[in-house]
Amino acid sequence: MTDLNILLVGGTGSIGRHVARVATAAGHSIRILSRQGGAGAVRGDLTDPASLADAVRDIDAVIFTHGTHGAEAGYRDVDYGGVRNVLEAAGDRPLRIALMTAIGVTYRDGAYNRSNRAHDWKRRAERLVRASGHDYTIVRPSWFDHNDDDQHELHFLQGDTRTSGSPADGVISRQQLAEVLVAALTSDAAIGKTFELVAERGPAQTDLEPLFAALEPDDGIDGAKDAENMPVSDEPSSVREDLDRLTPRG
Repeated sequence: MTDLNILLVGGTGSIGRHVARVATAAGHSIRILSRQGGAGAVRGDLTDPASLADAVRDIDAVIFTHGTHGAEAGYRDVDYGGVRNVLEAAGDRPLRIALMTAIGVTYRDGAYNRSNRAHDWKRRAERLVRASGHDYTIVRPSWFDHNDDDQHELHFLQGDTRTSGSPADGVISRQQLAEVLVAALTSDAAIGKTFELVAERGPAQTDLEPLFAALEPDDGIDGAKDAENMPVSDEPSSVREDLDRLTPRG
């Protein structure tokens, strides 16, 4: 299948607007989740599972580009809770999922994560997607639009080893991030893989398949080569219950 009915979560944000244009140009149908509804959008609230039934009806795929900022409660309820609620609303229908999180998401000891646990909650959202049994790709972009004009050669990294918390970790244009998220939905080579996305000096590649194919697949609920520094046994009981509930039986 090449033409998909895609639910775009975060479609009104700075990344989502690029994703909508790229996906539409590729021939896909886009349904944007919005609290207000409107043209090309469906009304729904990520924090209210009961409001998502119309959003997930008859979809083939989901692209998550949503996010919040501020205190820990927002990351828990939106970045993590939104993924959980969409997955639960979708039920057992087959889906292709592209989830955007962030480079450095497994780095727990930085001042940023210590202040709001944003990385921990985004990583928990990744784990829900991996555990769900759906075909997925998880993209951890570097710093948006900090790239120079000649900095468009894409590199897919694994192990999440860049932890400065600054553009020194890598850069990527919003447009190229959107292109990668959309391409992942129709690439067999991208299924079950997690990677950090950066751009280096050089022209953009016209074919992303070799980049997807060179990645190691995930094994379990963490990304390939990720640090083993967040044991499930130490997680909050509600998180462990979510993982258990969303893991297919049989």
